Parts: sequence; C-alpha cells; structure tokens
Amino acid sequence: MREEEVILVTPEDSVIGTMPKMEAHQKAVLHRAFSVFVLNDKGETMLQQRAAHKYHSPLLWTNTCCSHQRIGETNLEAGRRRLQEEMGFVTELSELFSFIYKAPFDNGLTEHELDHVLLGHFNGAPQINPEEVASWKWMSLDKISKDLDENPESYTAWFRIIFNRFYDHIGRDKA
Repeated sequence: MREEEVILVTPEDSVIGTMPKMEAHQKAVLHRAFSVFVLNDKGETMLQQRAAHKYHSPLLWTNTCCSHQRIGETNLEAGRRRLQEEMGFVTELSELFSFIYKAPFDNGLTEHELDHVLLGHFNGAPQINPEEVASWKWMSLDKISKDLDENPESYTAWFRIIFNRFYDHIGRDKA
C-alpha cells in the first residue's frame, strides 16, 4: 500500500507539490491540513482522545477530528470524509478560518501546517473508529479553556495552539 501524500503549499495556500506524509513531518515542510470542531446545541465541543498506537500524540485529547486533504479534495469534502472515518458520522461543515503553525514532537517529527478550521453541529453520540480514537466527550468551551490552563500536557500540541483562536472566533459569533 502506498503511503499517504500531503499537499505542499505556500503560505498563501498555493499548491507546490506533494510529498509522502511521514517525509513531510520529518522535514517540517509546510503542507495543507484541516481541523474539524463539532458543537452540540448546548454549545459544547466534541473532543476525541487519540488512539494509543498513533505515531505521535497518542492518548492525548484534541478537537473532533483532523487530517490532511487529498489531491482534488476540497477542505469541506476532506473534513466530512475524515469525520466519517474517525467518528462515524457526517454533518454539514463550514470554514471558519485558516492559519499556519509549527509544532515539533519528541519523536523528531514536526507538524508544519496551513490548517483550515472547519465547524459542524451534531447532537448524537459518535460511533468511533477504535483504530483512530480511544475515547470522546463533550466539553463546554469554558471548561476546555480552564483544563488547557491546568493540564496542557493532556492535549495535542496543535489543539493547544488552535483552541484560543477557535474560542475567540466562536465567542465573537455569539456576541
């Protein structure tokens, strides 16, 4: 089976090529990614705990799902595909914002991504894929913010980076 490729991009999100995912993470090359946040009617966010065998950030809590777009796939198509693969449901998504971040890991890999943040709404229980997800829970934005301050080591590096931007964006929308 061929290794998954990521889409290499400029800071303006222009495609400049592809590269095997692991190589891109070893070389810290900027590539396209997405992060999905799903809220319920109570305004709570669905978090997932990454599976124990993940090659980085195992058993850490993070946003509902995230991954990389495939060639020819829009951000929204990619988000819906991965939501189904990881969490076992699909919902309509919208694009909130994008930003670039760089997060090195203890294992020598680095996430250097132009991350497209997507938002969806759902009120049910997911049917998690145990190959991808160890557990899940709903948490209010305020409780997540407090827990991030008190227990940052329990969350993925990208979630710690992205959450304040997401929280500020959602807070502005509610005002």
